Amino acid sequence: MSSFKTVMDVFKLLDKSNCRACNEKTCLAFAAAVFQGKRPLSDCPRLDAETLRQYDGFVEKKPTISDGMDDFVAQLKKQIRQIDLAEAARRVGGVFANGRLTLKVMGKDFHIYSDGKMASEIHVNPWVAIPLLIYVMESAGLPVSGEWVPFRELKNGAERNGLFVQRCEQPLKKVADTYTNLFEDMVHLFNGQRVENLYEADISIVLYPLPLVPILICYWKPDEGLESSLNIFFDRTVEKNLGVDPLYSIIAGIVQMFEKISLRHGVPGA
Repeated sequence: MSSFKTVMDVFKLLDKSNCRACNEKTCLAFAAAVFQGKRPLSDCPRLDAETLRQYDGFVEKKPTISDGMDDFVAQLKKQIRQIDLAEAARRVGGVFANGRLTLKVMGKDFHIYSDGKMASEIHVNPWVAIPLLIYVMESAGLPVSGEWVPFRELKNGAERNGLFVQRCEQPLKKVADTYTNLFEDMVHLFNGQRVENLYEADISIVLYPLPLVPILICYWKPDEGLESSLNIFFDRTVEKNLGVDPLYSIIAGIVQMFEKISLRHGVPGA
């Protein structure tokens, strides 16, 4: 009986046709779902009975979202080489010139070259690189609607909402409670926009992790014995412009970034 150590162990078994018979957009997305325990391998109709007998239902260890990320990025870069970056630029809100696609990630220029290489003025870890590449390949390019919704109301968001609150909203609230310059940094370092009177929050900031993927961060200060609160909202179009899984990944990456910024400024407990 065989088992999987990484996402790529699953991916190697597939025919890479991206036929969508499993209802995932790509074979790579299906492999990730199998490795994370969300889908059985038998959901791929193109695998033979012997392969299914040998592998179906088994992983070597309980997977975490970080497992196999570098391999995942490498495979996505290979897929990037097969798409028209000029067409993608028009669709995703970027600019194509001199053989590269340039778009804004948190207000900073990020470049993707025709050979799959990436470059940026800021460090972008796999938590951000993976959703960025998926965005370029799969975004529907819908214009932002202006309708804000919480993570749990997005398609497939309810089942992941507990993890989103634990890994994204709660850690960012902790940073906001202790790092007084957090929201100023969002505005001045990452091209954030202050907005007023949304959900009666004390502070409301809109950030753009990707050109067509705005996020709204609302923070309520402690008041009369009540502790502070922080919630993150998303434009309704994110369901087709990115999707829930890569959305979770990029928000988790952003939260990690702000945690590191607060630590560099000596904020205790961040």
